[in-house]
Amino acid sequence: MKRLIECVPNFSEGRDSAKIDAIVAAMAATPGIFVLDRESDVDHNRSVVTLAGEPEAVAGAALAGVAKALEVIDLTKHSGEHPRIGATDVLPFVPIEGVSIEECTALAHSVGREIWERFRIPVYFYEAAALRPERVNLENVRRGQFEGLIEEVQRNPEGVPDVGEPRMHPTAGAIAVGARKFLIAYNINLDTPDVSIANQIAKTIRSSNGGLPCVKAIGVELKTRRLAQVSINLTDFERTPLHAVFETVRREAERHGAKIVGSEIVGLVPRRALEMTAAASLRLENFSPAQVLENRLADALRCATPERALASGKFARLAHPFLDEVARPAPTPAGGSVSAMSGALGASLGQMVAGLARKKKSLAGRTEELDKLLGELRRASEALTEAIDRDAVAYESFLAAARLPHADAEEQHRREAAVQSAAREAIETPMNVAELCVSTLERLGQLEALAPASMRSDLRVARLMAVGGAQGALESVEANLESLADAAAVQIVRARAKLLLGRLGEARRGGPS
Repeated sequence: MKRLIECVPNFSEGRDSAKIDAIVAAMAATPGIFVLDRESDVDHNRSVVTLAGEPEAVAGAALAGVAKALEVIDLTKHSGEHPRIGATDVLPFVPIEGVSIEECTALAHSVGREIWERFRIPVYFYEAAALRPERVNLENVRRGQFEGLIEEVQRNPEGVPDVGEPRMHPTAGAIAVGARKFLIAYNINLDTPDVSIANQIAKTIRSSNGGLPCVKAIGVELKTRRLAQVSINLTDFERTPLHAVFETVRREAERHGAKIVGSEIVGLVPRRALEMTAAASLRLENFSPAQVLENRLADALRCATPERALASGKFARLAHPFLDEVARPAPTPAGGSVSAMSGALGASLGQMVAGLARKKKSLAGRTEELDKLLGELRRASEALTEAIDRDAVAYESFLAAARLPHADAEEQHRREAAVQSAAREAIETPMNVAELCVSTLERLGQLEALAPASMRSDLRVARLMAVGGAQGALESVEANLESLADAAAVQIVRARAKLLLGRLGEARRGGPS
């Protein structure tokens, strides 16, 4: 299975193309690295580069970018509309495939320590990598910017970096290194140069002020274009999609006597985000991502088995590849993957019911509740689908560790450490599946209270799938606990499982056994 992550370093230079080229070239020279995108903005005086590859390669490219930025950027001579604390301002690692957010967090910590050791640039950790709760939000880390932090780290213990001495690098400042989910950088431009209007709108929509969930926003003046801009970071586009942000900004702008003249996405955007926005903007009824040509083609290429094409129907043909893999006389995929599939089927069936219920005139007043449940079930289905492979990879890693040589004491120590590390992952993965399945069961219970009677049988099947997924995943947890030597860790896992069984029992009441 591929292990892919994304890294989106932001550099405090958007005007000197030669410097930007040098930074990008330094990163691109790393073997195994793909430079997917680069964006520069003159007013922000900032460049955003998108890298992808295996974690080790991405870490090497990130360090190469930091080194080159240190060489070519002097922050004491930098000015721009965007807040910043360093030459390389932020360095987030994002899981794409076969890598967990926890692994990205560990990578962020490792790269952060390396940055200090190599370049003597102090490091702050943010988002999932944060070591202090007040530093989860990047805006808290960046408050005061480079100039303010110079004094802050010397007089206030709360401003001391997570890695490094309490002082800024004289020309490169500091750097915020993090791990996070996919973020969409989205800017909306107004037909006024009055930045106070953009600031008011940003204050209204950002989640920290009680606005839209998962939205961060600031007002920015685009002097070269004589426009004001609402600059937005969208941290979960499924909870708050792009069109919801656009419409809210449009309404707020009109309230202040302004209009939107355009919007832009900085960097890359998931296809799913555009599918959601297209469906909502066009008010498409019963739209599905399966209607997107590229999605359908990818599914066909991935799942089609020509020898069965004539013998099987459409849905059987899609199911056969996974069923064949399960049936193989091999250790994986096994019970954990099947449990994740069971939970994913339950969540997907719930999505179907919620989508159909939305079209009922009798439920027109419950659309917001149904939309919320639909989004939660969609996210659960996607996470459980990803866990099908993750569980197999975790167990294969455990088997590989168990096969390591152990002829002498050093080899025995190395093997045991690898076994224990792999055992923890082989336990945590099905535990996450069980938690997702129980959450899915709870959402299905809420949906059952809304859905018409004609849909109850499908919901009951969905509930049974979620129950089976949770119980099966907990069986895998219990089986894998036998390999964990840490008695305290075993007790913690069993306590989590006990609490989860309590929630499972509560969620099952009122539904089929």
